[in-house]
Amino acid sequence: MATIAETENEIVEDFAMFDQWDDKYQYIIDLGKTLAPMNAEWKTDDRLIKGCQSRVWLYTELKDGKVVYHADSDAIITKGIVALMVRVLSEHTPKEIVDAPLDFIEKIGLKEHLSPTRANGLLSMVKQMKLDALALTAKN
Repeated sequence: MATIAETENEIVEDFAMFDQWDDKYQYIIDLGKTLAPMNAEWKTDDRLIKGCQSRVWLYTELKDGKVVYHADSDAIITKGIVALMVRVLSEHTPKEIVDAPLDFIEKIGLKEHLSPTRANGLLSMVKQMKLDALALTAKN
């Protein structure tokens, strides 16, 4: 299993293959299509990430000491962004997740190429994923 930093570096390399942001958006949309389907019973209002313009559901569980995220969105680009976050953070310990600086977001230029509402949504996603990891730590 790759570390969070290694996965972030892979993503930075993936994005470096594309010169145009249109191609990078298409890549993000394609990533969203790779997201495992989320159980319908997890798509409840209490699992919606607050601060996202579109609807983004996040279900978090602890398996063998590692955090596993399940996510979905009703918007294609947002679904791709949450797929990126799941790829980076899922299957790591709560401490690794809470401590991760997530530099790749800056390195790939994602924040400045998103609308202000999507950029806020991205920050809300990161915050919720870290909060969930922290909550799981407290439970155990």
